[in-house]
Amino acid sequence: MSDKNISGHFLILDALRGVAALIVLLYHIGEAHAVDRFTQMFNHGYLAVDFFFILSGFVIGYAYDSRRQTLSVGRFCLKRLIRLQPMVVIGVLIGAIFFYAGGGDLVTSAPLSRVLLLTLLGLLMIPVPAALDVRGWGETYPLNGPQWSLFFEYIANLLYVLIFRYLPKAALIVLTAAAGIVTAVFLLTNPNGDIIGGWQLTPVQFSVGMIRLLYPFLAGLLLARLRPQIKIPLPFPLTAVLLSVLLLMPRIGGAENLFANALYEAVCILFVFPLIIVIGSSADGIGRFARRPAAFLGRISYPLYLIHYPFICIYYKYVKESGEATTAGAVGYAVLIVVGSIAAAALIERFYERPLRRLLTRKTAAGDRQSVSDC
Repeated sequence: MSDKNISGHFLILDALRGVAALIVLLYHIGEAHAVDRFTQMFNHGYLAVDFFFILSGFVIGYAYDSRRQTLSVGRFCLKRLIRLQPMVVIGVLIGAIFFYAGGGDLVTSAPLSRVLLLTLLGLLMIPVPAALDVRGWGETYPLNGPQWSLFFEYIANLLYVLIFRYLPKAALIVLTAAAGIVTAVFLLTNPNGDIIGGWQLTPVQFSVGMIRLLYPFLAGLLLARLRPQIKIPLPFPLTAVLLSVLLLMPRIGGAENLFANALYEAVCILFVFPLIIVIGSSADGIGRFARRPAAFLGRISYPLYLIHYPFICIYYKYVKESGEATTAGAVGYAVLIVVGSIAAAALIERFYERPLRRLLTRKTAAGDRQSVSDC
């Protein structure tokens, strides 16, 4: 079996998801010190979500398109629940525990009954309006903010199994192009000059989330169908560096030139992210020395994304109460948050997520030879 296909999945793409998850962690640390969207240190880290969506579309298409006429809706949904929900559960529980462990005004002003309700709703993936928020940020999932993108991931999965999997290539091309045009128009006319949004339960924010979801997910599906090939030397380090540069790029243009930043993000989402997926999926191997770190990044990518935010909220509290508004003053604590989040993700993946998914797969997928972890 080649390096390209290990347990049915692409090692380079898994590793790139880990790179993106690490940058999301850095982005959220930077938010504690940012005055506004123009002063964020790791400014375009939020584009990792758009990269996750295109990667998800590709993986779903690669894993399920060959069985799209035979796999039942219930069977597909069960597989996706087994793949996604265990980390949702642990992320919500960690968020609830850390909310009270963090202390402060937010905890003392939040009724226990509301936190328990938010915990239950979060476990069931039910979004909440701003009226139920306990942090003052109006998040759809106050106990674990990044869970909002999983809400849209579930929507994408339902759209795939009910509609997208039956579309012929020509229809998928047209739909992807239309979604791309909508994305470009939204970005280039957005008064904020960026694609930030989707994490609040309002009509406007929901529409932003859907715009962010549809083109990347459809583009990923289309690439899985067409399977274009671009082979380059050293595909993993080069794509990892390219993705990192794109996601760590400072704000383009500033407040006086919002169009420049919008154009940058449109190019990233519409063209460069698909190019990265094509290069990563075309690779014949990853190299002996890169295999282990790539596999590690792949394993921790999803757990890291789903559990890091409660750590970040503790960091926010530290910055606020200590007065360490500069990164220089808080660098030691920031490093501790990064290392602690990665270590926690690795432990949770090893001793909770992986064994639980294997157990659920054995119990529910007898006779199905494809592992849920493959998709």
